[in-house]
Amino acid sequence: MRRRRKEIKRAVRITTILVLAIATTALFAARAWAGPDDSSRVVARVGDKDITVGELQKREPAKMLDAAYKYYSAEKQVIEEAIDNDILEEQAKKEHVTVDQLLERHVRSKIKAPSEEALKVYWEGLETDQPYEALKDKIKDHIRQGRERKAMTEYAKSLRDQTTVVMLLTPPKEDVAIGDAPIQGSRDAAVKVVEFADYECPYCRKVEPTLEKLRKAYVGKIAFVFKDYPLPMHKHAEKAAEAARCASEQGKFWDFHDKLFSADSLEIAEMKTYARSINLDGAKFDKCLDSGAQAAGIQKDQAEGAKLGLTGTPTFFVNGHFISGNASYEALRGLVDQELAESGGNKSSSGGGM
Repeated sequence: MRRRRKEIKRAVRITTILVLAIATTALFAARAWAGPDDSSRVVARVGDKDITVGELQKREPAKMLDAAYKYYSAEKQVIEEAIDNDILEEQAKKEHVTVDQLLERHVRSKIKAPSEEALKVYWEGLETDQPYEALKDKIKDHIRQGRERKAMTEYAKSLRDQTTVVMLLTPPKEDVAIGDAPIQGSRDAAVKVVEFADYECPYCRKVEPTLEKLRKAYVGKIAFVFKDYPLPMHKHAEKAAEAARCASEQGKFWDFHDKLFSADSLEIAEMKTYARSINLDGAKFDKCLDSGAQAAGIQKDQAEGAKLGLTGTPTFFVNGHFISGNASYEALRGLVDQELAESGGNKSSSGGGM
């Protein structure tokens, strides 16, 4: 049995190394299109007409950016697995055991078997016609495997925290103009985090604590820029964006921005109440909001987002590097640290990069 485990582990490691090698080789071929001097590269020919990378980026910006990000995500996963494998091997050497013995000692031996009650609750949730006894062992194995994966992830993370790991891979990059967008921090900051967001988007609201944590960790080192990208399915989002811009006229954009993301209601009457709660000139704010004076600025942000190929919110660009969705603190911090390192700046006071 032990020999079989070693053979499986060896096969998995060889496969990981091969995939990593293939991905690294493909990197230079597949990612070249994103380079600033590569827009003229011909990728197809129809009759006597050439189709270039630059033309594809103009025709289908959303698809091109999405493809690049999917490639980056897949490549990053392969690299993360290779890093974890190396860290586990190093730790095994320190403890004078095999990797399999290491995992048995620190992961598998600490996993508790699911209780009978937990198994029955899981079975009831399946809504199956098969009896509990017929599925009991399969359910038990499934739960145990899930717990083992979770424990493995936590253990690998604990080892990473004791090791210097620098992720040099960066997401695809796009040029994002700051223009007159609200900015928190210096416009000359070495690292700028640009967020396209929607005040009614639940994921934008969910990521706010992460961004606040990032702001506190990098005080004076990076700047945060906000761009409006209200989505059509959110009926209050565009007017909320206008309201924040009206607050900006009185120098309180970020106060109102925070208020909106924590608010239970984005009805116009409620937003007028919020304005007065942060001591804005109520009459001036109401006139601005009712007139739609800020709508054109929002449409400008939306047009920019569409040109960049955005399909949802929140979307982040860290010095132009694209990250989509409810990004984790670790992902954002790692990218910020990379950019600070390249610019000669310092990392956050809360720890190094990924």
